[in-house]
Amino acid sequence: MNLRSAFLLPARVWSAVFLATPLAIVCAYSLLTRGDYGGVERPWTPENYTRLLDPLYLGILWRSLWMAGLATAVCAVAGFPLALFIARAGRRRNLLLQLVLLPFWTSFLVRTYAWLFILRDTGLVNTALLRLGVIRSPLPLLYNEGAVLLGLVYNFLPFFVLPLYATLERLDPALPEAAADLGATPLRTLRRVILPLAAPGIAAGCVLVFIPCLGAYLTPDLLGGGKTVMLGNLIQNQFTTARDWPFGSAASLVLMLVSAAPLWFLLRREAR
Repeated sequence: MNLRSAFLLPARVWSAVFLATPLAIVCAYSLLTRGDYGGVERPWTPENYTRLLDPLYLGILWRSLWMAGLATAVCAVAGFPLALFIARAGRRRNLLLQLVLLPFWTSFLVRTYAWLFILRDTGLVNTALLRLGVIRSPLPLLYNEGAVLLGLVYNFLPFFVLPLYATLERLDPALPEAAADLGATPLRTLRRVILPLAAPGIAAGCVLVFIPCLGAYLTPDLLGGGKTVMLGNLIQNQFTTARDWPFGSAASLVLMLVSAAPLWFLLRREAR
């Protein structure tokens, strides 16, 4: 065994024990049958995968893709100007970065619960609007897709800003200045100079936001109130309430494959 293999051996053992082995168990469970009282039993069957072709589950998959894609798009629209502003903030750069990271000082669950108190009928938004006389009755801000989208964007926006900032921070300021000297408008400079150079950061941010949004279950469960079921909620329900481990395993593998698709596309694009 050479020195390189010796150094890689702990990582390989760790991956085999905590990644490959559990994944093999999930793959095996996905081809088994649910027991009468939960658990798994034979015969081996692909029925758990064919069940996912039911219009009900296809609708859940489509809703998950739609919500994850929409959240990623909103994070891109909101995160790019923020990352660009921080990259050009000079001495205030570290302070602004700390403000972006500030939500991570509390747990994901606490941050999501905070939106419950903000958006509910007696929450901050409705109370303020009622007292100002803007509305006569509370607005339905909670337990809908809009609330879920807001929670996803709020929780995952820093994952888009940080890699994009790392790219924009290395951008040579002489390039936009040169484009301006050559007669390019600010919009043309943004489109022809800044965006192409920031493409790696944008791609990384999209992957870092899309994948966790696709598998999110806590935010849809709390802010959606069970009305906005996504693939993560379906999997969580199969392993807990329904105790249908084979179907939950099949759905988990499908989620993993769908999540790996944008990562595979990004790696293939980088290889070119």
